[in-house]
Amino acid sequence: MQILRLKFLKPSPKSGLWLFLFLFIFSACQTTNQKTSNWSTYKADSKSSSYSALKQVNKSNVNQLELAWTFRFKDALPGARTSRIQANPIIVGGIMYIPSSRNRIYAINSITGEQVWSFDPFSGAQGGGVSRGVTYWEDGNDKRILFTAGSNLFALDALSGKLISDFGKDGQVSLNAGMRGDPDKISVVPSSPGIVYKDLYILGTAVSELYGAEPGYQRAYNIRTGKLVWTFHTIPHPGEFGYETWPKEAWKYAGGVNNWAGMSLDEKRGMVFLALGSPSYDFYGGDRKGQNLFGNSVVALDAQTGKYIWHYQTIHHDLWDYDLPAPPNLVSVVHDGKRIDAVAQTSKIGFLYLLNRDTGEPLFPVEERPVPASDVPGEEAWPTQPFPLKPKPYARQHISLDDLSKYSKASNDELVKRFKSIRYEGLFTPPSLKGNVNLPGTSGGSSWGGGAFDPASGIIYVRATNTPGVSLMKKMEPENESGTPFSQGKALYTTYCQACHGADKKGDNDYPSLSGLQGRMNEEEVLGKIRVGSGKMPSFASIIAGKEEAIISFLFDKDTRPAREINFLKEIAKSESANKDADKFKLEVPVRYLDILSNGKFRDSEGRYGIKPPWATLNAINLNTGEYAWTIPLGNYPHLQRKGEPETGSEGNTGPIVTAGGLLFIGANMGGTDFRFRAYDKDSGELIWDTPIPGSTTSNASTYRSGKKQYIAVSVAGDTDNPGGYVMVFALPGKR
Repeated sequence: MQILRLKFLKPSPKSGLWLFLFLFIFSACQTTNQKTSNWSTYKADSKSSSYSALKQVNKSNVNQLELAWTFRFKDALPGARTSRIQANPIIVGGIMYIPSSRNRIYAINSITGEQVWSFDPFSGAQGGGVSRGVTYWEDGNDKRILFTAGSNLFALDALSGKLISDFGKDGQVSLNAGMRGDPDKISVVPSSPGIVYKDLYILGTAVSELYGAEPGYQRAYNIRTGKLVWTFHTIPHPGEFGYETWPKEAWKYAGGVNNWAGMSLDEKRGMVFLALGSPSYDFYGGDRKGQNLFGNSVVALDAQTGKYIWHYQTIHHDLWDYDLPAPPNLVSVVHDGKRIDAVAQTSKIGFLYLLNRDTGEPLFPVEERPVPASDVPGEEAWPTQPFPLKPKPYARQHISLDDLSKYSKASNDELVKRFKSIRYEGLFTPPSLKGNVNLPGTSGGSSWGGGAFDPASGIIYVRATNTPGVSLMKKMEPENESGTPFSQGKALYTTYCQACHGADKKGDNDYPSLSGLQGRMNEEEVLGKIRVGSGKMPSFASIIAGKEEAIISFLFDKDTRPAREINFLKEIAKSESANKDADKFKLEVPVRYLDILSNGKFRDSEGRYGIKPPWATLNAINLNTGEYAWTIPLGNYPHLQRKGEPETGSEGNTGPIVTAGGLLFIGANMGGTDFRFRAYDKDSGELIWDTPIPGSTTSNASTYRSGKKQYIAVSVAGDTDNPGGYVMVFALPGKR
C-alpha cells in the first residue's frame, strides 16, 4: 500500500502543514452541531435520509450558486476510458473523504479543495472496482476511515492516512475468509460502504450473479481489531428461519441474496435494516424451487448480535434481477392520527414499500396477485407476487402497442414486430425461450441512489427510470453435447490431450505449450502432427478422423458462441471451482438456462428507446397519505425531444438529496449526454437552478458547512481532459 502526503518545509500560512495542523485542531474541536455541519455518513446519516438541515442555500438564493472548487482525480491509467465515480463524499471535521474510480482514497480540505493525503490500497497495481464511499468512526482521538478495496477491508487513521497496524493483519482483513467457498478462489468485493454500530462495522457483499455465486453473508467486524463478530446467513442453513423456502441442500450451492446496496441503522433500537438482492442465478430458478427467503427482502437484524428480527419479501422466487437496490429510508409518518416509525424501501419495479419499523408489517394494504407462469422447462415461477395498493407505482409498469415509440414509420414497424414476437403478459412476465419484455427492466425503477426523505413534510423524493428490458433464455448444453465444433473439440482435447498439455493448454517442462498455436503453425501442419505423432505423442489419426474441424476449432480458439455467453460460462466455471460440492449439485440439476441478452434493452435498430417518453421522472410522495405531491421528467435527450413537448427524461442510477432550504439537488443521468447538475423546488418540482458540468453526475450529492459557508458537492464522470473524474463543489459567493 502507498500513502501520499503533502510535504512542506515550514508551517507558513499557505503551506500544507499549516493546513494539516488546522484540520487536526478543527477536528478535535468540532461543534456540538456536528450533525448539521457534516455529511459524515453515506447518504447523510445512519437513517439513509439523504437529508440536511442546512438552509443557508435556499430557494431565494440558489440561483447565485457558483463553483467554489474542483478536485481533479489524477490517478487514471494512461489511455484509460473516462471513469465514473459513484462515491457519495463524506465530510467530517473540515475534511472530505472519497475514493476515486480506481479506489484510491483521498482526504481533501473541504473549504479549499486541497489534498491532505491519499492512500493506494493496491500499492501501484491497477486496482479499481465500484466504490460508493467510505465510512468514518471515532472514539476520542482515535479517528478511522473504513473502506473496502478488492477483497479486503482496510482501516486508516483519518488524519494521517496511515494504516491502523493492529487492525486485522497490518491494517487489513480478507473478506474472502469465512465465506462458503475456498478463500483463495473466490472474490468478495463490496460496492457500497458498511455502517457503524458502536464498535462494530456491519458490511454487505457484492458477489457474482451467475450459477456458482457465493451466498451474500452479512457480517460485522470489530472496528478496533478487525475480528469477525457475527455472520447472518441470507440463504438460511438447516435449522434457521427460512430454510424450508429452498431445496434441502440449496445452502451448499445457491448464491446471491446479498446486501450490495447498503443498509440503515436505528441506533436507539439497536436494529440494522438490510435491502437484499435476488438469488443466483438471476433469471432461472430450476435449482432453487421455492420462495427463496431472504431474497429480495427487507430484513431487520439485531445490530449487536446479527440475530433475525423480521423480514418482508418484496419478490418471491425472483426471475428478473429485481434486487432491492438502495438502503431503506428510516422515516417517521403519521397514520390514523398516530406517529409511527417506519421503513420506506424503494425498488427497481417502482413500488414503494412502507413498513412498520418494529414489526415489518405494511402500513398500506398489499395484495398478493396471480402472475404469469414460466414456460422454461424445469422452472416453477412463484404463482403470486405482492402489489402495494399505496402509494401508486412511481415507475411505469405496463406497455401497450400505443406506447411504442414512433421516431419514423420504419422504426415503429420494427418495434411493433419485435414486441409481437416475444412474450409479454404485464408485470412479472417470466423470462422465456422465445424472448420476453419487462417494464421496468432490470435497470428500471430506482437504483442505488435511493430516496431522500424530508422529515418536516413527510415527503420522500425518488427518481424513476422508465425503460423496458428484454431477456432471451437459452439452454446451457454440456460441452460434449452442445453441437458446436469448438465444444466437440474441447471434449476431444479434455479426453486425449489435457493430461499432458494441461487444461490451459500451456504444457510443462516435458510437453510443449499449445497456447497461441495458430500463430506458430497452420491448420494442416497441426493436423499432420496429430495424425502422425511427434516425440512422446502417439498418433491420434483414428481419434480425429471426421472430427478435424472440431479439434482445430478448439486448438485455434475458434469458439463461435457469442462472447457474452463464453464469458458467462468462464465466470460460472471459476465460481464453481471454489465450491467442493458444485459438481455434485450440477449432476442433480443437470439442465440450466442462461439469459443470453442479460440486462438487454428494448430499443429500435438505431439504439433509441422502444417506448415513448418520459424515460425518467422525479417524484414527490407523501408517506403520511400515500399520495403524490408532484411528478416531473428528470433530464433530457435534446436530439430525441419533439418540438413543443416536455423534456424526455434520461435514465440514471443516482438519487436526490433534500435540504431544509427547500431544495432538491440531483444530476440527471450516468453515461449519457445530459451534463448538468440541478436544483429543484422541493414543494413544486420547479427547476430553479442548473449548471453545466464536464461529464455526467455519477453520485448522490452531499452538502455540508465548513467555516461560515454551506457547500454542495457531487462526483462527476471523467472527460477527455481528465479521465479520472472530478469532485465539484458549489457555494454562494463571498468570504469563506
